Amino acid sequence: MKAPPDHHRSQVFGTPWEGVHGTAIESARRYGRHWHSTYGLGLLEHGAQRSASGRGKVDAYAGDLIATNPGEVHDGQPLGGPSRRWRMVYFDADVMAAMNGDAVADVALTRPVIQDARLGDTLRRLFIRLDDWRSAATDARRAESLACEESLAEVCGLLRDSHSTAAPSREASIDVQQVRDRLADELLAPPTLAELAAMTGLSTYQVLRRFEKAYRVPPHAWLVLQRTERARHLIRHGTDLAEAAAASGFSDQSHMTRIFTRQFGFTPGAWQRGLRF
Repeated sequence: MKAPPDHHRSQVFGTPWEGVHGTAIESARRYGRHWHSTYGLGLLEHGAQRSASGRGKVDAYAGDLIATNPGEVHDGQPLGGPSRRWRMVYFDADVMAAMNGDAVADVALTRPVIQDARLGDTLRRLFIRLDDWRSAATDARRAESLACEESLAEVCGLLRDSHSTAAPSREASIDVQQVRDRLADELLAPPTLAELAAMTGLSTYQVLRRFEKAYRVPPHAWLVLQRTERARHLIRHGTDLAEAAAASGFSDQSHMTRIFTRQFGFTPGAWQRGLRF
């Protein structure tokens, strides 16, 4: 069904951090020339768009990433169809600098339209994790925030290293065992990635890369694995399933069951029943 000329649906969504917000828009509208005070990175999910940029007119198609710099004048209109749909994340310049450990915040993105499979997958994961964070119960949001922060740090790091005027980040060689130990000690109320970075003197992107290199999974995944092991231990020693879920940091028993089954291949109930014989 053809979209009417004035078709427009939009949603603005918050994030765990000040200076970062997102939008989800499906629109047949033509946007006049304007600019934002933030960086913007988005995924064109459906349709195509033609827009002005710092490099002149550019075309973007479904699956492409679209990017804008702070203060960069741009516009936008549908291309080859009546409408298009896209999701964006916008973040202040100091957020980009903090994520990457830069002393200055004047890094410029070099391309308004980007084809980068790894960056695209990371951006999609950020959107999914932000959706999970918004739908999570208040007491479960802290762990979800760590997952979101990892994806944002990776988005900012990949943008900086592959699609900006900045020199690539140096590879950190600092031991991150203290990061792992702190995650284990604060299993129920985990620190933020920024707090872990401050503890090591690394940027958030550097601590993320270094931790994954050392332990083969990022901090949030390691935290979830550790919570599941704790639940398994508690159930083995007679703790009720609901109590084990709460004591291990899961939002509820069904959440524990999903993660437990994915990790071990059997449910917590099957583990509990098997230990009785």
